[in-house]
Amino acid sequence: MHSIDRRHAIVFNGEIYNFRALKADLEAQGHRFETHSDTEVLLRLYAVHKEAMLPLLRGMFALAIWDEEEQSLFLARDPYGIKPLYYADVEGCFRFASQVKALLVDEAISRAPSPAGLTGFHLFGAIPEPFTLYRDIRACPAGAWLRVDSSGAGAPVHYSSIAAVIAGAGSRVPRKLRDHFQESVRHHLVADVEVGAFLSGGVDSSALIGLMRDCGQERIRAVTLGFEEFAGQANDEVPRAREIAALYGVDHHVRMVGAGEFADDVDAIFDAMDQPSVDGINTWFISKACREHGLKVALSGIGGDELLAGYSTFASVPQTHRLAGPLTRLPYAGPIGRMLLRTLAPGLVARNPKVEGLFGLSRSWAGSYLLRRAVLLPFQLDRAMDPAMAREGLEELRPLERIAETIDPDPGSDVGRVCALESSNYMRNQLLRDADWAGMAHSLEIRVPLVDFTLLQQIAPHLTRLSGGAGKAMLASAPSIPVPAAIVNRAKTGFAVPVSEWLSGTSRHVPDRRASRQWALQVMDRYLESAAALPLG
Repeated sequence: MHSIDRRHAIVFNGEIYNFRALKADLEAQGHRFETHSDTEVLLRLYAVHKEAMLPLLRGMFALAIWDEEEQSLFLARDPYGIKPLYYADVEGCFRFASQVKALLVDEAISRAPSPAGLTGFHLFGAIPEPFTLYRDIRACPAGAWLRVDSSGAGAPVHYSSIAAVIAGAGSRVPRKLRDHFQESVRHHLVADVEVGAFLSGGVDSSALIGLMRDCGQERIRAVTLGFEEFAGQANDEVPRAREIAALYGVDHHVRMVGAGEFADDVDAIFDAMDQPSVDGINTWFISKACREHGLKVALSGIGGDELLAGYSTFASVPQTHRLAGPLTRLPYAGPIGRMLLRTLAPGLVARNPKVEGLFGLSRSWAGSYLLRRAVLLPFQLDRAMDPAMAREGLEELRPLERIAETIDPDPGSDVGRVCALESSNYMRNQLLRDADWAGMAHSLEIRVPLVDFTLLQQIAPHLTRLSGGAGKAMLASAPSIPVPAAIVNRAKTGFAVPVSEWLSGTSRHVPDRRASRQWALQVMDRYLESAAALPLG
């Protein structure tokens, strides 16, 4: 879209939920508009405020604005990183896109793999930004902007920080949490089409549906995935989802998925994935199911665990740091500790290989978090990739320093630190990225009311009190008809898919680390083969 005076042009991916309020403010200042779109509001805001417009926006976005007069390009991404933005600055030409694969169409961009990207995948199961699988392609960081002109591309400039919001929150608690949750849901229901929902049978998706009802949406279509491998077990979401659907009067659809459909879809999954990930299959199938029912927009409960201390990491990471951390101060604690464990407790190491990292990583918050979230630990990378490439990748990636940056400034509390760590690492690099590619593959826009920077600012003063399930209990009580206690108090199972069973050919759910690792290796092999098959520049 071009501005009325033709000075500015924009390409924009996402939604600005408060654009009507922003437009009203601009109109009060004498600005006029030709459309009713949020895109035109962005153009006018940029003309007035330049990059200072970014903190005014409530939504998910990746955008690029060309200034014809200044001959400059401005790119920016939302604070959480819900929408992706990649770029390559090669041979005097700057290219940008929402997908890495779109950039690879240009033969001038090298297909040489990035050691940091490869290493990051094997460490985390997804490639941490700003790296990608390729040396020449970078991700614009979440909550950052950059400008390109005749002198070249400037370095990304951060305009927001999850850790800074939490650190500066204080203890002010002026409104009930219920009001903040409902306000966020109301903003995320602004649409020209029907808005549906994912329903997993947990607190987050259940509460969102209750709040959708409170916001006045009369018809709510919700979709739940079911798997024969989970039938009758704790991680079978279908029975609880049916209870919630009945409670809130939802038009409920259960979609069964089996090994045969997974085998049929696996090539399409890899084609859509864009960047390698060990997750996202669940979102692929539920997005597919939503599209089958004609939905174009759906709400997801992503972000509830990160915001409201729903993960076990909110207890295990602080415990690891405080209890095991002192051991790391012993001379040569890491290598000696690993040697002793392998000698004296080989069975323990076989069952839980991460235990070897206790003596080296638990010294810092970043190391304790890596110990909990890593697929492989740094000293285990030789098992999965070329050792020389792993050393180069670790040197460039600096995983502990990169994780530590996400809790700088110090959020000031255990809950605040883990909230920032989970939101800025696992959620950003895996959950949100997977939701984008899997949803877009089925032309489904996935909206995440619990991943909202305004909501974070409102919730932050409460974080120090969110312990022992208190956060989820507050979300569950937010709808006028609360989520039942049986849902709130049940053990967390997650939004799981029986990939291990499908790969191993078993019919019942049996957790198997080797099968999970097999899937990770298959993902990486497919991506390396795909890159090798592309024509060289």
